Amino acid sequence: MYKSPLMDQIDANRLPRHIAIIMDGNGRWAKKNYMPRVEGHRQGVKSVDHIVTLCTEMHIPALTLYSFSDENWNRPRTEINALMKILDTYLHKELERMKRENIRFNTIGRVYELPGDIQNLIQHAKDYTADNDGLVLTLALSYGGRQEILDAVRNVVKQVQEGKLRYEDIDFPALEASLATHGLPEPDLLIRTSGELRISNFLLYQIAYTELHYTDVLWPEFREDDLLKAIIDFQRRERRFGMIGDQIVQA
Repeated sequence: MYKSPLMDQIDANRLPRHIAIIMDGNGRWAKKNYMPRVEGHRQGVKSVDHIVTLCTEMHIPALTLYSFSDENWNRPRTEINALMKILDTYLHKELERMKRENIRFNTIGRVYELPGDIQNLIQHAKDYTADNDGLVLTLALSYGGRQEILDAVRNVVKQVQEGKLRYEDIDFPALEASLATHGLPEPDLLIRTSGELRISNFLLYQIAYTELHYTDVLWPEFREDDLLKAIIDFQRRERRFGMIGDQIVQA
């Protein structure tokens, strides 16, 4: 179990159910350390290991990591190939750990756009950990929030055309059932590293009432205490969901 004085500031009864992270700053870390960009991505995987372990220990139900956006396909081919190789290595290396530590592996995004061998590996990891009921670790791969919403709308329209759903029955639950994150709680806390203050097309529908936490720490340097600071920040906030403070107290 991770030990830190910051643990004393954590209210175990008010932990976020779902933490989402925009893992930013790998390239800048590499540049700062006079290394190629791919080395920044490799070091970023070490941060993933630390954060997954802590979330498991703290019994956080869901962790979603923005791993590869649909815009990332515009990067140089050499970098894309390196990222796919890193993903391949990570899944091979961590599969037994996920099974052992009761982690269920999940993905969102247009996974069918990834190389065939990666698709097969992803499906194997999902099948192999399907019975686990601990942390749901979701990687957003070839993912974009706008595209997800568009795909969900198209699916709802298709249901109407096929007579499976009446037009007048289209509501938020009907739309949400077609989102990639269906079955997961909406994120309570969204963290973005590296000091950038953007959402970058990540979980646009799901984060309507999510608490946002920005940190200047570059992702390869992000560690357990950084996550604990984000959770402490989250727990200090009053989440009103459109109501006023007095209503929250009365509830």
